[in-house]
Amino acid sequence: MSGNLVQKKIYIADDEYNIRELIKSFLTNAGFAVEAFSTGDALYEAFLTAPPDLIVLDIMMPGTDGLMLCTKIRETSGIPIIIVSARDSELDRITGITIGSDDYLVKPFSPIELIARINALFRRMKFDQPSSKNLQEQVRFAGMTIFPKTREVQFNGDIVEISPTEYAFLLYLFQHQDRAVSRDELLKNVWQFETQVDTRATDDVVKRLRKKLSKTNVRIEAVWGFGFKLEEAAEYEA
Repeated sequence: MSGNLVQKKIYIADDEYNIRELIKSFLTNAGFAVEAFSTGDALYEAFLTAPPDLIVLDIMMPGTDGLMLCTKIRETSGIPIIIVSARDSELDRITGITIGSDDYLVKPFSPIELIARINALFRRMKFDQPSSKNLQEQVRFAGMTIFPKTREVQFNGDIVEISPTEYAFLLYLFQHQDRAVSRDELLKNVWQFETQVDTRATDDVVKRLRKKLSKTNVRIEAVWGFGFKLEEAAEYEA
C-alpha cells in the first residue's frame, strides 16, 4: 500500500485482457486505486462521471482509439495521460505527446517501469524541476502569472486549466518572452526530442493553448519558418 494519505485513482484502457490485468495488478500492489476498461469509450464514460488522477491508454482499441480519446479528453481536462503502444518510432512518440499525452511507453514494457513513470508524473505535477530556470520566482506576462512551485497558471487571479505538457510549453515561452523561440529549441528543451524530427510537432500544442488563452491577453504568435513568440493583445474574449 502506498504511503500517500489520499489514494490516487488510475484508469486503464487496453483491449488485451492479459496486459490490462497485469497492469492493474501491479498498480494496485503499488497502492493505487485502479479501474480497467477494455475500450476507450468505456473509460471515457467513467471519466465523465468521476475523473481519475491519471489515465493509461493503449492506442489500438476497438471503437475510439487511444489517440482520438486523448484528444477528446484534452478538450476539457489537463489530467495526466500516459499512452502505451506497440508503435515505437520517433514520429509515433511525437504524435502521442503533441496531441496531449504526458508520456509514451512502448510495448512490451515492464510494469515496474510504468509505475516509475506514473510516480515521476505525479512528482512533476507537485514539485518544480531544479533544471528549469528561475523556478522559485513567479513569471508574468500580459496579466498572466505562472507559479512554478505549484505549477499554477492564473490570469487576473483566475486559474487557467492546462495540461502538464501545455504547462511546460507555456512556461518555456514565458521564461524566454523577450525573443522568438524556434520549434527545434522547444522540441529539444521541453520534450528532449532530437531536432532532426518534424518540427511541426509543436503546432498541436500551440493550437490547444491558443484556445485556452483566448480569454486572456496572452497570444502565441507564429514566426514564419522559425517558431513562436509571446505577444500581448489589447483585448480578449469576454
